[in-house]
Amino acid sequence: MNKTLIDRSFSFKDGIYVLLWLGILFITWTFMHGADHYLQLTPEALGRYFPVRWFLLMHITSGGGALVLGPLQFWKRLQSSKRLHRVVGYLYLLAILASSLCAVVLASTTAYAVNWAYAFSLQIWVSVWITTTGIAWWLAVKQKFKQHKDWMIRSYLVTLAFVVSGLILKMPVIYQLGDFASISPSFFWLGWALPLYVYEMVKAVRLK
Repeated sequence: MNKTLIDRSFSFKDGIYVLLWLGILFITWTFMHGADHYLQLTPEALGRYFPVRWFLLMHITSGGGALVLGPLQFWKRLQSSKRLHRVVGYLYLLAILASSLCAVVLASTTAYAVNWAYAFSLQIWVSVWITTTGIAWWLAVKQKFKQHKDWMIRSYLVTLAFVVSGLILKMPVIYQLGDFASISPSFFWLGWALPLYVYEMVKAVRLK
């Protein structure tokens, strides 16, 4: 491991960052735990997902990996080791590549069993996910690291949206607004569009 990473003292900010990461880890585990029944791999447990069960499991597993790996890329302590930062970054990219490709399959097949709006919102969502992550990777290859960081933040905001939207839709109060098929597309859009909007607003204010 990089000597700089080992020698660097563990600061208060590092402690806060670790606590935040553990919080994300717990939220990710909670979210994925709700899909445990899919591991039975039976038509009864999977329902409409049975024909595409392997895509579903890969999507959930890889997506969970991306959620956990994402914050580590912004930790300055880890960034002090360029090699480790690069390894974590590539693992994050591979996790998103696997999860997003499976999401394309799911959004183009089983999603239509809910309704057209549901499928379309997922298709746009995964397109934004692939695009933001792809641009972040391309900028890293071009060694434009400031822009790379900006796009990695955008990529992770879109990644987080999967958990945020999922948890919101599980709240009993939300179902007072309507059934899942009717309200889920709106919350899918809200999950990624609002955080990206807020990020761009904050970024614009800081530039003044």
